[in-house]
Amino acid sequence: MAVPQNTIAIVYDYDQTLSPNYMQDEVLFPAFGIDSAKFWQRCQALVREDGYDNELAYLKALLDYLGMDRPTNARLRELGAGLKFYPGLPEMFDEFRRCLLRPEHEAIGVRVEHYIISSGLKALIDGSALASHVKAVFGCEFAEDRNGQITFPKRVISHTQKTQFLFRINKGLLDYTQDVNDHMPTELRPVPFDHMIYIGDGPTDVPCFTVVRQYGGHAIAVYNPGDPTRNSFRKCYQLVGAADRVRHIAPADFRAGSHLRLLIEQMVAETADRIVARRQRDVEEGTVRAPKH
Repeated sequence: MAVPQNTIAIVYDYDQTLSPNYMQDEVLFPAFGIDSAKFWQRCQALVREDGYDNELAYLKALLDYLGMDRPTNARLRELGAGLKFYPGLPEMFDEFRRCLLRPEHEAIGVRVEHYIISSGLKALIDGSALASHVKAVFGCEFAEDRNGQITFPKRVISHTQKTQFLFRINKGLLDYTQDVNDHMPTELRPVPFDHMIYIGDGPTDVPCFTVVRQYGGHAIAVYNPGDPTRNSFRKCYQLVGAADRVRHIAPADFRAGSHLRLLIEQMVAETADRIVARRQRDVEEGTVRAPKH
């Protein structure tokens, strides 16, 4: 039996998408006296000279810099409370709960869920003001040693591995004990890809942009309008140009009435209308008319 498929998922990258800053620079490095420029230079050297993947390079460098002063994951969550976001966040989530869907959408059980997929540290996002508004956060994680201090990386999410979590959302397999590679018929997947909106900021989001668009969903690339170098804008412009990775770019402004909010709201409304129309069609096709006298 098919599942209702009434859910619309808005999926966000984190760094440079929900926040103008990298989370490590903003709360982690100041707390432990780490020089940001030297840290990222070290990461680049690990990638360039030793062949590390980018995400593993920064996780190794972080452990090396912290040395014996490694924090607990609980301490990382405490630091996450200091994360700052683009204008309109986290207020947008409450505003969406109040007025994003119309009564006819809600009448048949249409709902909107929010997810974050990041190559940054999950513990920091879990401690942020965004955590209570999202269904799930997927990010890099550290295990802890017998003293409770972070030790070897437990989970690493690269930009190519992010697509795995789109399929977890698609199949409703949010628990890591569930194998995302298990076959599941399309009609049993609670969040079809054409019910997804993926919001990212640049080339590292290309795999997710591609998967979502390939299966009929929406992709939006956002840029920092306050970036004086215009590098943020150029990344997005290239994605919407010859690369044809996205159809929409917008300033990262989540306030009501902004270009980005209008795009999100229109995409949600059109998707919800499709769900209503499909439900009406299913009811119509499944109805056996009474004989006419």
